[in-house]
Amino acid sequence: MLMERARNAYQNWKTRPSGFLLAREGHRRTRRVREVSLPSDTLKILSFNIQAGIGTSRFRDYVTGSWKHLVAHPRSVEIIEQIADVVRHFDVVGLQEVDGGSLRSRNLNQLVHLASLADFPFWHQQLNRNLGRLGQFSNGLLSRMSPYAVEDHILPGLPGRGAIVIKFGHPVEPLVVAVCHLALGEKMRNTQLAYLADLLRPYRYSLIMGDFNCRPEHLTASPLTDLGLVLVEGDLQTYPSWAPDRHIDHILATPELQVRHSRVLEDCLLSDHLPLATEIRIPDAVRAASLEHRLPLID
Repeated sequence: MLMERARNAYQNWKTRPSGFLLAREGHRRTRRVREVSLPSDTLKILSFNIQAGIGTSRFRDYVTGSWKHLVAHPRSVEIIEQIADVVRHFDVVGLQEVDGGSLRSRNLNQLVHLASLADFPFWHQQLNRNLGRLGQFSNGLLSRMSPYAVEDHILPGLPGRGAIVIKFGHPVEPLVVAVCHLALGEKMRNTQLAYLADLLRPYRYSLIMGDFNCRPEHLTASPLTDLGLVLVEGDLQTYPSWAPDRHIDHILATPELQVRHSRVLEDCLLSDHLPLATEIRIPDAVRAASLEHRLPLID
């Protein structure tokens, strides 16, 4: 019965773009935003793979709960609403494995719902794999300040991996934040990291966060080292959430950014990953560029 429902759903939505066009090279789509604003001093940053609200709480759930990837389970919306209570305490939130509205999410765009519940004035969804009503696999951004530009990048390799690059302040001296979800294999992951390194190379103040699917030692020998990006400090085990022993979710920043208070939210057992949080100070040069070009600031 379950497979028959899934087949019928696919037949009804098969005219929609599948999202499986092969993408061997990176590709960019840019969104321009009119309103630009910066808070006064620090930004509270969070990176969280929310597993589409599935709520895996032990290894055997990957097998016994596999049906949750096809149809909604009774607590799917409740879990998203609990996640909203977590993200509301932050200024910029990068999300991975967000569902944009399908059977498994009760046709709910989880990112829009989170933005509404947690009072985020700006959100952006990057759809990386479109399976119609079977899944809208996305990265997401929630922000309390409006960027001047947002870029969607399809990462090199098999389809389904992407990055969002968000630029705050002013093009003269921006603060650049990237949100990504990388491949499982080391070779392809390094290709994706090289692509991201090229994107961030022109910027003095940049930060990249997300589910990298690798431990810190793999990043120290990756293409990101050319940029001098520094991992936030601490014992930051994020996976699996019920018995964390792997640091595979990361936040890295250029040396010019002041980073502090990095931590894992260990009590947030709402996904198979734990959220990773930090704070950064907005550089004076970024604020000065915004003021010089008469962009509005809010406290």
